[in-house]
Amino acid sequence: MADGFALAVQKGVRAALVADAAITSIVSQRVYDEPPQDAAFPYLRFVEIQPSAFDTDTTEGAEVSISLEAHSRSASGRVEAVRIVEAVKEALHRQEASITLEGHNLVEMIFQTYSVTRDDDGRGYTAVIVLQAMLEEIA
Repeated sequence: MADGFALAVQKGVRAALVADAAITSIVSQRVYDEPPQDAAFPYLRFVEIQPSAFDTDTTEGAEVSISLEAHSRSASGRVEAVRIVEAVKEALHRQEASITLEGHNLVEMIFQTYSVTRDDDGRGYTAVIVLQAMLEEIA
């Protein structure tokens, strides 16, 4: 399978997130592949993008699992982390028309689940958000 599916999804999801007013009101433009050492909180980070082949007789396609982390260190860390999750869900769940993928057609984007845990250092919270995308290559 071409690496193009995973990269296309990451670029499209990031563009949709930084264009969404609810997301940017919380994390600004801080949606990272790898955050800088001195990243301001809160922020979103791509964790895992896992494509699996999903071809038909006529079209090459993929199901892509996307995991993001929402990092918060505010006084209301767990609440802020959940607010980020809800904003991500609102921005991406079944919002295929607002997500553009270069060279691919996004068939479906589904919010699957999330979890929120206190960070090991006790200074913040991290929410892990899991989405599933189904896409096909544009011929």
